[in-house]
Amino acid sequence: MTSAAAVVAGPDLGFHDTLGLPEARRYVVLLVDGMGEQLLREHAHLAPFLSSLPSVPDVVCGVPSTTVTSLTSLGTGLRAGSHGVVGYTSRVPETGRRFNALAWDQPVDAQQWQRHPTVLQRLHEAGLNAASVNESRFEGSGLTLCSQRGAPFHGVGSVWERLDVVADVVEDADRSLVYAYESRLDHAGHAHGSTSQEWRDVLVTVDRETAQLRDLLPDDTVLLVTADHGMVDLPAEGRFDVADRPDLLEGVDLLAGEARFRHLYTARQEREAVAERWRAACGDRAVVRTRDELDDWFGPLAPEVAGRVGDVVVAALGDFGVFSTDDFPLEMRMKGFHGSVTEAELRIPVLLAT
Repeated sequence: MTSAAAVVAGPDLGFHDTLGLPEARRYVVLLVDGMGEQLLREHAHLAPFLSSLPSVPDVVCGVPSTTVTSLTSLGTGLRAGSHGVVGYTSRVPETGRRFNALAWDQPVDAQQWQRHPTVLQRLHEAGLNAASVNESRFEGSGLTLCSQRGAPFHGVGSVWERLDVVADVVEDADRSLVYAYESRLDHAGHAHGSTSQEWRDVLVTVDRETAQLRDLLPDDTVLLVTADHGMVDLPAEGRFDVADRPDLLEGVDLLAGEARFRHLYTARQEREAVAERWRAACGDRAVVRTRDELDDWFGPLAPEVAGRVGDVVVAALGDFGVFSTDDFPLEMRMKGFHGSVTEAELRIPVLLAT
């Protein structure tokens, strides 16, 4: 988002075009949840429009590779260690409670949890046409406030309405940046798996609708299509349930994150012992690190963010996942997952339709 903002706004607002995007007076950034670069490449025949577009190479999302973190990074231009949305679930340091940043199920002020201005906010305050177009139910949600606050929100009730509204809003001014979001591919992957027929059918639909959006946009507009993460399917034999290994929860005060990227919160004096037990249990199926070893994943941890990050984190590899039937029973019913540091989860497309 910051690269598109740099092209639209010029140098005055401090944005930098690190992606080398084409010049244009208007940009639409469409995020397709769960459309990892590897998945799109493997299913290119089902998405002829998207697969025909030039792509910025070697782009990855942040860590953890999960929607709440990635949308906030996209929306602010910051890594998780700065913006503070550190995972699907994490700990509220002040209360010790587990907090779901997608459901926003704790009494947390979103503008305090994520204190930085958004890209859209900075553009809007500078007098440019900046807006988001999303499902009406997301207006005012905690995640929306973290990632897209400070600019007009246009709520829509259908894909067809979204197509029309995006095209109308981007034409409202000579220079525009409009963000839009598509969720169905991710939902299909979680429910049925990213190798399922249901997932493939949604990809076909998204490809067709994205081509229709390009046709509706003005000629001087670039449509940038990207994603927040990829996805992997986990077989039954790769699902490690901590309920079967209660010794691994010794010294652990709270388990959070998600199956592919777990946050373990411990007393400080227990941190190394917990990490060693998890390294021994997981072996080469996961990368286990302590909080002071995370700068390359999260960036430097801001003081107000550090306590939200696990004292120990467990990043699953291959077809492995760390489950807890006691704390996260619904995860056992899912097929597709993301959150970790593998290429399949981190690599995302940045496609340009000019």
